[in-house]
Amino acid sequence: MRHASFQTGGNQIGPVGSKVRVKMAEVWDAVVVGAGIEGSATAFHLAKNGCQTLLIEQFPLPHSRGSSHGASRIIRKAYVQQHYAQMMKEAYPIWEQVQQETGTQLYMKTGGLMVAPSSSQQLDQTERSLAGAGSKFERLDSDDLKLRFPNLSFPADYRAILDPEAGVLKADKALRCFQDLFVKYGGRICDEEKVVRIDPGDVVTVHTSKSAYKTRRLLLLPGPWAGKLLAPLGLQPPLEPVRISVLYWREKQPDTYALKKGFPVFVDHTLPHKYGLPSLEYPGIYKLCFHSGPVIDPDNRDGVAGSHGNQEIVRMMCDYVRKHFPGLESVPAIQESCMYTNTPDEDFILDRHPQYRNIIIGVGFSGHGFKLAPVVGKLLCELAMDKQPSYDMTPFSLSRFHNTATPQAKL
Repeated sequence: MRHASFQTGGNQIGPVGSKVRVKMAEVWDAVVVGAGIEGSATAFHLAKNGCQTLLIEQFPLPHSRGSSHGASRIIRKAYVQQHYAQMMKEAYPIWEQVQQETGTQLYMKTGGLMVAPSSSQQLDQTERSLAGAGSKFERLDSDDLKLRFPNLSFPADYRAILDPEAGVLKADKALRCFQDLFVKYGGRICDEEKVVRIDPGDVVTVHTSKSAYKTRRLLLLPGPWAGKLLAPLGLQPPLEPVRISVLYWREKQPDTYALKKGFPVFVDHTLPHKYGLPSLEYPGIYKLCFHSGPVIDPDNRDGVAGSHGNQEIVRMMCDYVRKHFPGLESVPAIQESCMYTNTPDEDFILDRHPQYRNIIIGVGFSGHGFKLAPVVGKLLCELAMDKQPSYDMTPFSLSRFHNTATPQAKL
């Protein structure tokens, strides 16, 4: 695949780093803040729909400071919430379109194993959501689970759902593909530009560390920095940036949990959730993580609070591996980190600013937004273009949280 060029501070950077001055719009149709997977997918949809769009990112691209880096993410139709199960029916075809248009394989089908105690209401609701969305699945009782997956060890009162369409997304490649397509459709990317001030109005002015841009529509998808960016606009939604310990465990025997051997992606619905992906990034090493972490300042992700929380999580996960994954060494071989931005109900916030209709907000993806980014981007594009959203937006409303508005700060 030929990688499209990026825009940096008004200079278009070519494949070998040469800079050529390009004309910047006097007033953009849309400016998107945040070039993670959600912002990049949103910018892609806007550009594809004919909007002259600028995508702003505070860090140099690519980077590992936010929530969209790394080689792999889970994709699945199996969701407890019916609205996500419905949205995933559309997400899969869009991912396929991106693959076709870029000539890049992004989706690797593995199947997905969701386990929990037999009494789990979450598994019951997941079955209902899959059935309601018309998606196939398979039920496994305890005996089936032991027979099909002898390299797992769960109590006799456990059962499982097998989602046949689940698999792995190549995350870093997926992010770059959306950015490349965005540029292909006429978009511009300015990285290494932190937004320092936003002046609302019929035409919004976005001030960055390097320049200022005027736009008719502003879409804010800043990931863990959402709280810091929204507060001066008079909003304080209940968002918690958390540090996630991304843990990799060495197989005792090679290929025990390998993608090529057909081992599925894995979710344990026993609270707190754990998730795993078959060996892909590092040969002979399985990715198994705890789906939560300590609340942190995104500008100090690896500070004392995050480090202390990581130690507790590693100890707990070592015990979990010893109990349930007998084919893995019980001490992580590699430790990495990323961030989630959680809402109290783990539903996204996709809405307009209550005072400024031309400012659109997409935040709080709660650690499960990557797979849904193609549909999230479409919905935010529809809001920005005053089109009827393709889905009921009630679950994503900002107003579901009370007292999110604050006294208007000086901008």
